[in-house]
Amino acid sequence: MTDNQYIKPTSIEGLYMIKRPTFTDERGYFREVFHLDELEQVIGYAFTSVQMNHSVSKPRVIRGFHPDPWDKLVYPVSGEVFIAIADVDPKSPTFKKVETFLINDQNRIALFLKKGLGNSICVVSKEPVHYVYLVTSYWDGYAASGMRAVRLDDPDLGVDWPVKDPIISEKDKQNKTLRELYADEYPDLFK
Repeated sequence: MTDNQYIKPTSIEGLYMIKRPTFTDERGYFREVFHLDELEQVIGYAFTSVQMNHSVSKPRVIRGFHPDPWDKLVYPVSGEVFIAIADVDPKSPTFKKVETFLINDQNRIALFLKKGLGNSICVVSKEPVHYVYLVTSYWDGYAASGMRAVRLDDPDLGVDWPVKDPIISEKDKQNKTLRELYADEYPDLFK
């Protein structure tokens, strides 16, 4: 793995922030979101996307924490979104670590997430957020992947969500905390 002026590591193993220059003129702007060769050089392996997804979330919606069974390159293309990424893998050296990003038209960045990191988004703007992402495996449903989503209000993660009275799916409301999922198997991680 090497350094790159556009791709920066974070405090979470396998999470990178990607920010390339924006070129503006009277017509609008142009931005290259990422370069595959640069990304692969930084992460140290091939990133082979097989599916591109587009999610739209309404104002006050919070989604996640969903640890997906694939590597993922995310790019919110509109609106203002608060993104929280959590390491929810008890075998990881950065377990329970959280990084947050507030992304809008002034700082439109992309994020690379390795397989298994918990991804959550919260729509802060008054307009919907369009969230586009490339993934390295085809969607097969969470049950088949074995990945377990984590509660948004998990005290071990301690995320201070910027929206009051959020819209949360019934499924996400039923997610368990990290302690409920892993404390019996990994008691030393919760002292």
